[in-house]
Amino acid sequence: MQWDLITNIILIASIITLGVFVVLGLYQWITRGKISKVDPQLLWLPLPLILMVITYFLFDKVFILNTRPDGSGEPSFPSSHVMVVTTIFFLITLILPHYVKNKTLCLILELIMVVLIGLTCTGRILANKHWWSDVLGGVIFAFIFSEIYYLIIKSNKKSPKRLRHKS
Repeated sequence: MQWDLITNIILIASIITLGVFVVLGLYQWITRGKISKVDPQLLWLPLPLILMVITYFLFDKVFILNTRPDGSGEPSFPSSHVMVVTTIFFLITLILPHYVKNKTLCLILELIMVVLIGLTCTGRILANKHWWSDVLGGVIFAFIFSEIYYLIIKSNKKSPKRLRHKS
């Protein structure tokens, strides 16, 4: 099995999924006329993504803690595939209940995302691209970014009561 290819496909799928919510946010901004009228779940979405990009560059260029097990010498901590996929899917599990009112469908979509996170974590190790510590680091950073987002959304008075903590 080509785990590198599989994890790349999951990465692309997560980015496309995120793109749907970005387009929805842009649509709300255009149709509602003001950025302040965009749903807070979409308005605050860039913050954890910016934190993720900053973290990636810091660990890829400044604080190189680990190199890949395949001997390429490339920085490997944290796993960027795992960090990106997990951050995006954690964020979507927080946003999804606001837009998908069918609880069964919401649960199915959340389970699919959990499986894809698991495949990405496992796949990066099996592809010999990351150590388990790199994968764990990616998950921990994703949790931190998602938690910051959750706390901001929770503190926002406009936040719907249906928003629930999933990360």
